[in-house]
Amino acid sequence: MTIHQLLILGADKIDPGTIGVPAVKDPNSVLNNVLTTVYTWAGIICVLVIVIAGVLYTTSAADAAQVKRAKNAIIYSVVGLIVIVMAFAITQFVLGRI
Repeated sequence: MTIHQLLILGADKIDPGTIGVPAVKDPNSVLNNVLTTVYTWAGIICVLVIVIAGVLYTTSAADAAQVKRAKNAIIYSVVGLIVIVMAFAITQFVLGRI
């Protein structure tokens, strides 16, 4: 018997978990996990920017430039948060259809 024949005979008896090889995952679940992680971190960053912009707004001492900067940061962060939620919803819809 050759090595090739031995490998073919033993191939159906080898369990990947017993030799330390992780089982093959569904590509959709991997993509879903990666995108969920990205959306989560982007949402956390948006919320932090809103908090920092709120602090800048309250400490601006009526300086027009600082108020405008803080308002713009809040507006852009809220828009970014809306985009993230929409992207999450679209991704979940598309991955749910596959």
